[in-house]
Amino acid sequence: MDMKKYDEILIGSGPAAYKMSNLLAKTKHKVLVIEGFEYGGTCPNYGCEPKIFLEGAVRPVLQSQQLLGHGISQPAKLEWKSLMKTKLNRFDPWPAETRDIIKKSHDIEDGYASFIDNKTVSVNGHQYQADHIIIATGQTPNILDIPGKEYLHTNYDLLSLKELPKRITVIGAGFVGLELATLVAAAGAEVTIIVHSDRVLREFTKAEDQALVEAMKERGIKFSFNTETQKISQHEKGLLITTNHNEIETDYVLDATGRHPNIEKLALENTSIKYDRHGIKVDDHLMTSVKGIYAIGDVISRKQPKLTPVAEFEGQYLFNYLTGKTNQEIAYPTIAQAAFTFPEVARAGVNPNKIKSNPQYKVKTIPLKYSSLYAGQNDKISTLTLVFKGQQLVGASEIGDYAADDINNFLPIISLAITGAEYRQKVMAIYPTLADKVGELLP
Repeated sequence: MDMKKYDEILIGSGPAAYKMSNLLAKTKHKVLVIEGFEYGGTCPNYGCEPKIFLEGAVRPVLQSQQLLGHGISQPAKLEWKSLMKTKLNRFDPWPAETRDIIKKSHDIEDGYASFIDNKTVSVNGHQYQADHIIIATGQTPNILDIPGKEYLHTNYDLLSLKELPKRITVIGAGFVGLELATLVAAAGAEVTIIVHSDRVLREFTKAEDQALVEAMKERGIKFSFNTETQKISQHEKGLLITTNHNEIETDYVLDATGRHPNIEKLALENTSIKYDRHGIKVDDHLMTSVKGIYAIGDVISRKQPKLTPVAEFEGQYLFNYLTGKTNQEIAYPTIAQAAFTFPEVARAGVNPNKIKSNPQYKVKTIPLKYSSLYAGQNDKISTLTLVFKGQQLVGASEIGDYAADDINNFLPIISLAITGAEYRQKVMAIYPTLADKVGELLP
């Protein structure tokens, strides 16, 4: 069998690999891209891109409901069929378009790659080697291993639903579960969220978690905490979920219990590549335990959040490293994250819950409801929390209608260690917005 060789083999075409693919397209490197799923990966097809697209309709609907009796007499109503038709028209062509873009510069193989040994990958009966093999297969949704698991659906399924079920049960209260629960509830579904513990998003403060849950409850979303799903069965009126507490009648079950590294098809047992349940282990140059094989994106086992910008950052770094533009170890920037629920929650830097008893830190909590901007939206929840170490801002979090955009105002201050005096001298933000108040919030 002929062995075709490349400079780089990219296994996967999600944000991390796509970033590298586009950068390598500007070089003379011979590159092979292997993809067995949708070109572009989860983010543009079933994740952040369609989610934020749909939020564009969800947010004004929920804000109009929030303003009922405060300037609006007739709140908006979300029409699921037309919303999904618009969404599918936009996103259905994306995988083919992404494939065409990659194919213009590189060789491609439509199929799942598996390792034969530490130097060779196989796909569709063909064998390939490269100076650098880059694993960028991302993560895939978990499916609970319980009786009736055939009735479980993932976010991939829900984000393509043309008809909205009347009753939807969400198992899991992480980012995906809460965001999709917000979406379908806004469209009129009766939503129940099953939470295995006593809290939702643990990345945020307990106060922010509780405020989010209360806001969702006020819109009719039900929560069942400390609940384990035991089985799902067909019922005369739909589906029946049996838990350790009760039984829940529903029409549709979304499994949002998290994601796991997409490594099952790679046949890593044929290699010396080390991995754990969080993903493939890499060093500070993103190289695996096998020389010449690297991993980037969500498939990596790392402490940084598994987010699209982080994956793209790694793609850029590895390109720079492999092409001799840097020999430094990877150094991650300050990483912000948000849940696009309603209200949103967002954060960056030090979590105030983790430094409560440390006298080196000071926490300042600022209710935003008194501002004309937030009061005009009848936003009574918005609260900003800032963490200072001495005079320097080191952390920020918020719950509110525009928390993600608000927290972005504080990222440069945290990451560049800007002082209050420097900020006030250099920046005069648009008034009246939260950014306009940043200067006076800093020491």
